[in-house]
Amino acid sequence: MGSPYAIEMLNITKRFPGIIANDNITLQLKRGEIHALLGENGAGKSTLMSVLFGLYQPEEGVIKKDGQVVSIKDPNDANALGIGMVHQHFKLVECFTVLDNIIMGVEPTKHGFLQKAEAREKVLALSEKYGLHVDPDALIEDITVGMQQRTEILKMLYRENEILIFDEPTAVLTPQEIDELMQIMRNLAAEGKSILFISHKLAEIMAVADRCSVLRKGKYIGTVETANTTAEELSAMMVGRSVSFHVDKKPSEPGEVVLEVEGMTMASKLHKNNAVKNVSLKVRRGEIVCLAGIDGNGQTEFVYGLTGLEPLVSGSVKLCGKDITRAPIRQRSVMGMSHIPEDRHKHGLVLDYSLEDNMVLQRYFEPEFTDKAGFLRRRNIRSYAEKLIDQYDVRSGQGPVTIARSMSGGNQQKAIVAREIDNDPELLVAVQPTRGLDVGAIEYIHRQLVAQRDEGKAVLLVSLELDEVMDVPDRILVMYEGEIVGELDPKKTTQEELGLYMAGAKRDEVKA
Repeated sequence: MGSPYAIEMLNITKRFPGIIANDNITLQLKRGEIHALLGENGAGKSTLMSVLFGLYQPEEGVIKKDGQVVSIKDPNDANALGIGMVHQHFKLVECFTVLDNIIMGVEPTKHGFLQKAEAREKVLALSEKYGLHVDPDALIEDITVGMQQRTEILKMLYRENEILIFDEPTAVLTPQEIDELMQIMRNLAAEGKSILFISHKLAEIMAVADRCSVLRKGKYIGTVETANTTAEELSAMMVGRSVSFHVDKKPSEPGEVVLEVEGMTMASKLHKNNAVKNVSLKVRRGEIVCLAGIDGNGQTEFVYGLTGLEPLVSGSVKLCGKDITRAPIRQRSVMGMSHIPEDRHKHGLVLDYSLEDNMVLQRYFEPEFTDKAGFLRRRNIRSYAEKLIDQYDVRSGQGPVTIARSMSGGNQQKAIVAREIDNDPELLVAVQPTRGLDVGAIEYIHRQLVAQRDEGKAVLLVSLELDEVMDVPDRILVMYEGEIVGELDPKKTTQEELGLYMAGAKRDEVKA
């Protein structure tokens, strides 16, 4: 055991068409430490971890494990070396159970028969030991994202991985699940596992990491001990300037009602009870209303009903006084509803289309983009996309012709935000608009939401981030088990009070 480092990545360079994703980066992970990797969207964090996990081959540089140079040609090599990874977008088979996903590829067999009982014992023992409580028989498609993530972590532990890579592990979790995950990571490190933790949430890094390495635009900026630094110093290292953590906005001046939802009830896919129960709310011009709550309390189904992705069981939705309860999605869009969806891959982008085609998904049929004969006006689409890319600082290797799938998650998100806001909506439905974004991009998107409000638009924000819920909206509606249990004024409430409503410990008789 000569080397104090479990993993060393020395002088790694990785290029893609039009971009150097990693430019001569060195990263050293000590045994038993939690090491954070911090950087803006597109700084090269996920690329660097994908090199370590064998998904990409670097053009230059070497990787050492315990002081010995190793070759990692694919994820199987990584697994053989004890390196495991939880990806930002989970790699699970939706129609399989939790147990089947965990043992896939390393199924225990005896005389050619699958030995599921002992695998199950091992999974239950691991879940008990590390506080990762899951139902091994539940189907992936029926469980929350937090549970899916636990499944991914158990997958690594089942394979007895010693080096654990977490790529943006908290992007999809609720505040409670984040606290649980932090505790799980501490337990793992205490057991001697070495953890690499990609994040751009400074509070989490300060809370859980021993050391933090910062990347900026593909280059290595430096490594600091978190005990000796501040969130402000880290954000300046990451973005190259100081960032405001507070949203500046003047008091709102609400006008007439733009969105009126009455008695909305939505079915649940998971159980017999309805996911949304008789919810009524109004959003007016010139105000940002936030629907807050712990994930899985009906917010997703509410948004599906509102935007036309799923039919209502009962109730009505009016936009600018017109009933759109049964209107198709395109009609809602044309009438002035824009939607930044929760799941950017499923509902936000066509991943195999170019960036420019994604930018006109809702508008390609307009005369500006399609001629009378029905042919796309390619030149107009290109210049429109270039305008948005420039305005919203969407970073991609090949500009408008970049395939959406190849962009970093944060830049995919910026592209969607650009498209939806530029549609000049009457109502902007923004569901977790800053999920997975860095502080610089969050600051920018919050400013865009406030600018929409100040232009007299109605904004409905759905968020799980407590800081965002406290900072951005003019009114907060808390959703718990499919009902609105409280209306709070962000200027007068506290995070503690908000947390009590979100957990269902407090409720008011709310007037719509």
